[in-house]
Amino acid sequence: MILKESGYNYCFDSSECGNCKGNCCIGESGYIWINMQEIERLSNYLNITLDELRVKYLRKIGYKYSLNEIKIEENNYACTFFDLEKRQCSIYEARPTQCRTFPFWDYFKNNEEEVYKECPAIKPL
Repeated sequence: MILKESGYNYCFDSSECGNCKGNCCIGESGYIWINMQEIERLSNYLNITLDELRVKYLRKIGYKYSLNEIKIEENNYACTFFDLEKRQCSIYEARPTQCRTFPFWDYFKNNEEEVYKECPAIKPL
């Protein structure tokens, strides 16, 4: 499926995801923001309590939460929910908005070259 978003000079071909090694879920350390509604949805999806989810899988940054990361090698991290063997998201149906909206982030409007390097599914319009 080809996805387009107004204001972006590229489209996203989701059929290419199978050819990728999870570049959007692996890389430099950063934040994978998750809001309270998404935290509740994820705890239900995983069938664990909110407290268990917070302790095992989240880190608090100021007043917000981010999913934990796992260090896989120097300067290379993966989302805690990225299955390194299958090379796919283990919580795909309950993933946060940040993950759902990739690659259509405001950041990439001014850093288009970066998104092309990161994601083989990015195609020019």
